[in-house]
Amino acid sequence: MAIRPLLLALAATAIVAADAPAPRWDTPGDGNPLLPGYFADPSIVHDGGRWYIYATIDPWGGDRLGMWTSDNGRDWRFSTPDWPTKQAATSPTSGDAKVWAPSVVRAPNGRWYMYVSVGSEVWVGSAPSPAGPWRDAHGGTPLIRRDFAPAYHMIDAEAFVDDDGRAYLYWGSGLNWTNGHCFAVRLKPDMVSFDGTPRDVTPSHYFEGPFMVKAGRKYLLTYSDGNTTKDTYKVRYAVGDTPFGPFTEGPNSPILQTDRARDVISPGHHAVFRSGGQAYILYHRQALPWPQSGDAVLRQVAVDPLVLGTDGTIAPVVPSHGGPVRGFATARHAGLRWRAADAESAKAGDDNYATLWRGETLVADLGERRAVTASRLLPEFPTRSYRFGVEASDDGHHWRSVAPIAERQGSPIVVPHPASARFLRLTFPDGGAAWEWLVE
Repeated sequence: MAIRPLLLALAATAIVAADAPAPRWDTPGDGNPLLPGYFADPSIVHDGGRWYIYATIDPWGGDRLGMWTSDNGRDWRFSTPDWPTKQAATSPTSGDAKVWAPSVVRAPNGRWYMYVSVGSEVWVGSAPSPAGPWRDAHGGTPLIRRDFAPAYHMIDAEAFVDDDGRAYLYWGSGLNWTNGHCFAVRLKPDMVSFDGTPRDVTPSHYFEGPFMVKAGRKYLLTYSDGNTTKDTYKVRYAVGDTPFGPFTEGPNSPILQTDRARDVISPGHHAVFRSGGQAYILYHRQALPWPQSGDAVLRQVAVDPLVLGTDGTIAPVVPSHGGPVRGFATARHAGLRWRAADAESAKAGDDNYATLWRGETLVADLGERRAVTASRLLPEFPTRSYRFGVEASDDGHHWRSVAPIAERQGSPIVVPHPASARFLRLTFPDGGAAWEWLVE
């Protein structure tokens, strides 16, 4: 039987006051955030018709990295690579920082390399494909130790392969949100050895997150400035004639910063990539609503077009929060339209990863009795387990179990439940939270 989306009318036990104003960003069909969850410091590659995004798992890093894969750029599946882990990538000089900020590139030798921050040190791994299997490539020791330059954080390494096949590595951040410095070195063809002595190439207003972009004959060192936990984080750039600079800050830098009118807070730590001849910037920004309650740092990944000039300039980015990202991919789940009974339940069916439903029971009214095959749930945290089951009903009063309550994890969580019913109900005995609930 062919699987088809259904038009849903939702009702939930959690109720929002009728006069509660909807946030400006509460818009059906939003293209950004790109990923359903809290992730930061993204790196993106494309291989064999598939996109791969690697990212820090929020809040503030985990014992592994997050990896998302997609065949269309809009619908993503979550997993965690076997390497690196906090346990496997730890040395006598490591700090207690978690696994952060991956950079993945394909080398001229045909293999893929990942440069990643663990314990305020840079480690390097290699794999035959972006999907892995990833393995340490430096003898179980960090490529850049924490004590290389003790006055700065040895994190946020980004690799760059020039047109001539020569590879370079850029890295460095500051301590206590001050004194950021950027270091650079050429890599030998093995991608895990330095070809020369690292240089300090720090441009003006640099803090962390370097990413090298070549436009024409110019080398554009893009980077983050400010504090990612506040609303001061932003993307700047500087221009040089060589991969080592010297770099002069661009005339219209910064190019991406907080835009409260668009509900974009503290964008930064980005990657630049091309798709269909168009350049894009992939970055993280603060999750909405902002500020969050409590101390957790929760960021989400977004993507927007980028205009690179051959004269060494980058046009300011207009951050989006609505509609599919032009030219990158089509809208998610084309044709799916959910009618919601209230504002809270609408968050589980508005195709917007900035809006989150929370509660214990979520009911879908299908409008009439019809055949269904499965539920596809995008939970708040793909790394956490949620106990829930699925029930069906013809009248909304008498319910029968079609999928028992069980612990489930991932994103999406697919729960088969072939049935015919008018109503479906998700039940979370311990409470649940989801970006979206799709019924097939």
